Amino acid sequence: MAIIEAHDLRKTYHSRSGDVHALAGLSLSVPEGTVKGLLGPNGAGKTTAVKVLNTLLQPDGGTATVDGIDVLSDPEAVRQVIGASGQYAAVDEHLTGRENLEMVGRLYHLGSRRAKARAGELLEQFDLVEAADRPVKGFSGGMRRRIDLACALVNTPRVLFLDEPTTGLDPRSRIGLWEVIKDLVKHGTTVLLTTQYLEEADYLADDISVIDHGTVIAEGTADELKAQIGGHRVVVTLVDAAQSGAASEVLARHGTEEVQVDSSGRTLSVAVAGGPQALQQVLGALADTGVELHDAGMRRPTLDDVFLALTGRERADETADETIEQGARP
Repeated sequence: MAIIEAHDLRKTYHSRSGDVHALAGLSLSVPEGTVKGLLGPNGAGKTTAVKVLNTLLQPDGGTATVDGIDVLSDPEAVRQVIGASGQYAAVDEHLTGRENLEMVGRLYHLGSRRAKARAGELLEQFDLVEAADRPVKGFSGGMRRRIDLACALVNTPRVLFLDEPTTGLDPRSRIGLWEVIKDLVKHGTTVLLTTQYLEEADYLADDISVIDHGTVIAEGTADELKAQIGGHRVVVTLVDAAQSGAASEVLARHGTEEVQVDSSGRTLSVAVAGGPQALQQVLGALADTGVELHDAGMRRPTLDDVFLALTGRERADETADETIEQGARP
């Protein structure tokens, strides 16, 4: 049963340089108790979609419900069943971790006793007991993200919106937060996740929607999306980027799709049909052409490959609303 439903959402922003169609008929369906990953290049509309669903933004058209509640006609009721955590910790750094949680509890009208009890539960759950009575301004980046996520859970939401929740974290802190999210879902929380880390979507998401130009262009599990672009890829790294053109010609002859070249011009990859045999043929042809290799190998497709194949662009490194926040208006 879907707990989040969106149909034909539209949102246009106007600026001096022209209209920005942040959402252009976007539709989503998220089953209860799952993690839905939203992936898309910069400006694709991910963050705009999340803002509409968590009642922070009115769309120009379309419909959306969360837990059966209409987002547009009853936003107050929606806010009672959701939690949200953005890219940057939205906590008061001058308050302690415990005080932040108790303050959020009071804002949800839990009452003083229940707010204190809930704060204690979350401090325990997020392994923040020892730091509970220290000002948040002294917390590490990973601790700030944990206290922010804890604040989003004070009202025990059925649906949790996470907009790039691990931005700026070191790998160890990121993995720690992944485990927390996994545990929340195991206990029934539904999560809508936008992320710029494709390995994060690969690890956490039960289902992924790839968004570009304000609409969904592909959906499926990580494995289903990877299967769309072939079973194996030959990857070579050149000693000299000046030989990129010659290497690309060789890979194109043996590949089944367009050759992909990274920004340095030294690493090239292409989908192949023949597995290890194709790798042997490519290496032989490159040697005959005089191309010098630093490294070569074969791997299965990643979500990075899916990203490039579907959108023709690199992964997103900024929020979907970056352009909008720099001057566009509804």
